[in-house]
Amino acid sequence: MNKLKLRSLLESFFIEDIGEQDITTDLIFSDDTQGEIVFLAKDEGIFCGEEIIKTGFELLNQDLLTRVLVKDGEPFEKGQQLATVTGKISDLLKGERVVLNLVQRMSGIATLTNKAVTTLNSDFTRICDTRKTTPGLRMLEKYAVRSGGGYNHRFGLYDAVMIKDNHISFAGSISRAVEAVRKQAGHMVKVEVEVETEEQVREAVQAGADVIMFDNRTPDEIKELIKLVPPGIITEASGGIQLSNLASYGDTGVHYISLGFLTHSYKSLDISVKVLWSKGEE
Repeated sequence: MNKLKLRSLLESFFIEDIGEQDITTDLIFSDDTQGEIVFLAKDEGIFCGEEIIKTGFELLNQDLLTRVLVKDGEPFEKGQQLATVTGKISDLLKGERVVLNLVQRMSGIATLTNKAVTTLNSDFTRICDTRKTTPGLRMLEKYAVRSGGGYNHRFGLYDAVMIKDNHISFAGSISRAVEAVRKQAGHMVKVEVEVETEEQVREAVQAGADVIMFDNRTPDEIKELIKLVPPGIITEASGGIQLSNLASYGDTGVHYISLGFLTHSYKSLDISVKVLWSKGEE
């Protein structure tokens, strides 16, 4: 995860939430009273958010002491302490909601991804994400997928060519679309083509696609279509695949299964922030 970008994101999130001031906290805690909070799991799952906790509270006050008790990608149980933060109470209270929101969401994605990987149960086919991410949170959500045992598809429109059905319709054919790309793109740019029919598979192979995606095809259909693809071309399945039918794609022979629901239909895990102690209680 890019730490400079993470700091920039967190700064913007804090500005959105705190604005000019945290009027409640600043009116109650005007001094340097110290305290400690704990991130407490109310669900079980896969943790993701080490750098969110560390960097988030560091931005508010470098003197805050953060201790993350679980590493990204590790499982945790209900009732388990995940992290503690000690320092000035006003800073703890200003940072807790933004940090908690992100940790809950990222842990939710990591947990769902891990469930997908376990459900597929394949040593060959990899689970990967899509661009169906929350605007502004793509870097974090894709990191959460990796923490859950999945892999990343392209990060945006800029790092790989993916010729989809609408590109093909506008261009007139797969061959024309691939030819236009090959004339201008460098040799480091891979070209993926989305296909649905036997004719399209043959055309994509002939055009020189690096990756062929079988879109909205059943496992049985993929098993037949993949026979037309030479060994040197990477294959992918996508569209209409959920946890309920994921296992049936395990023996299709595709290299990747891309799942949009990992980042658009996940459930945030239930994690709370509680006070462990404050100076006023001593």
